[in-house]
Amino acid sequence: MTVRPTLVLDFDGTLALGRGPLQAYVGALAAQLEDPARRDRVSSACLAAVAAFDAGTTSHRDAYDAVRTAALAEGVADDQLGRAYLASRELLGTPEAPVLAPDGLAAFLAEISLSATCVLATNAPEIGVDRALRSLGIAETLTARHHDLGKPSGLEPLVAGLLSHGPVLAVGDIWEFDLAPAHRLGADTALVGVRETPEARPTMRGASLSALFDPIRDWVSAQRLRTPA
Repeated sequence: MTVRPTLVLDFDGTLALGRGPLQAYVGALAAQLEDPARRDRVSSACLAAVAAFDAGTTSHRDAYDAVRTAALAEGVADDQLGRAYLASRELLGTPEAPVLAPDGLAAFLAEISLSATCVLATNAPEIGVDRALRSLGIAETLTARHHDLGKPSGLEPLVAGLLSHGPVLAVGDIWEFDLAPAHRLGADTALVGVRETPEARPTMRGASLSALFDPIRDWVSAQRLRTPA
């Protein structure tokens, strides 16, 4: 019997690229501030934090973490950040918060989904995700979608359940959140991005998801040749 492996795919920073959603987040945050001078100061601080993150000069987990840290330092409240995030997700996949796909993503997932089950696993809420996936041309290739997962700990039960049915490859851009829990359970992992992560021990890694298409194809082919336990 042929084994059917599973790819567990992260969303933001892995399948969905671009700074459109983040700019919408900063804009929604600034819109809550009444004083124009403070609005400009907070916006500038947040965008500067994103630029520093992109330049690799900070140790933030991701660009959202960079914005959050900068905003809190400017005296923005947690509830304001929460409202801004939800407002920005309402715009996800629209011209106000566009997302970009890694080169060749739609064709790759259409191909690989013939041999592997593709599952979305994200900490993001469901708001706007379907629209974003459709704008990327990949909505129909995902067999299941798991939102508000609560990674890293929330990833473990999902991967454990999938491993009981066959091999799993977790794919994401943050080792601690997207991959480490799967690695601890014995799943394979694919780390996306060029940021230094000394503690990471992925099965494969690439500067972009597109750079991992061939290694993932090889992994899927090798798993399908395995004899089921």
